[in-house]
Amino acid sequence: MINKKSDKANLENKRGIYFFVGLIATLAIVIVAFEWKTYEAELMDLGNVDLNLEEQMVPITQREQKPPPPPPAPPEVIEIVEDDIEIENEIEIDDQDFEEEEVFEIIEEPTEEVVEPMNFMVVENKPVFPGCENIQDQMEQYMCFQKKIGEHIVSVFKYPPIAKDMGIQGRVFVSFVIDEKGNVKDPVIARSVDKYLDEEALRIIKTIPKMTPAKQRGKPVPVNFTLPINFRLQ
Repeated sequence: MINKKSDKANLENKRGIYFFVGLIATLAIVIVAFEWKTYEAELMDLGNVDLNLEEQMVPITQREQKPPPPPPAPPEVIEIVEDDIEIENEIEIDDQDFEEEEVFEIIEEPTEEVVEPMNFMVVENKPVFPGCENIQDQMEQYMCFQKKIGEHIVSVFKYPPIAKDMGIQGRVFVSFVIDEKGNVKDPVIARSVDKYLDEEALRIIKTIPKMTPAKQRGKPVPVNFTLPINFRLQ
């Protein structure tokens, strides 16, 4: 193929010049863009608003005029009666026999002093179970107390049928008070196993007979005692 273009019309010869000219123009634009400075616009002063609240209009209110109070009533005329004028309507007052004021004497009943129960183990003389009165030694008397109360429990003990059928067993602890007269009172369950066993344990405690009360410095005192009752199936 024959190339018909002349060397003067061929633009490829000036390609390098155009490239450098374009590169220089681009660099110049970039430099100008970096050096271009901008300035912040100044805020315009709109002035100050002066609000004088004291000069505001205040509505004028008028007090309601009340009518003057009525004049006071004229004083009552008191008529003076002379001694020589006879008064027709005279009030008669009959003498009455006034009974003398009855005097009631208030008799205060003596209040019974409430003594807090002592600990069974620290009281000087422990309660004595019936049948142990002839023992003088306190330790032997206490051993007799434990023996007799155990024998009493065995004699009145009845295993609850429901608890027996269900196979319920265990040890129930019952706390009660031996008062200053030797009576057993206020039994409560200290450690429960089952309500049927608890009811039987309370019933047993209520059957304990009257004892010789405990004494502290020679004076009868109430004491606390906790008794374990063992329910065991054989």
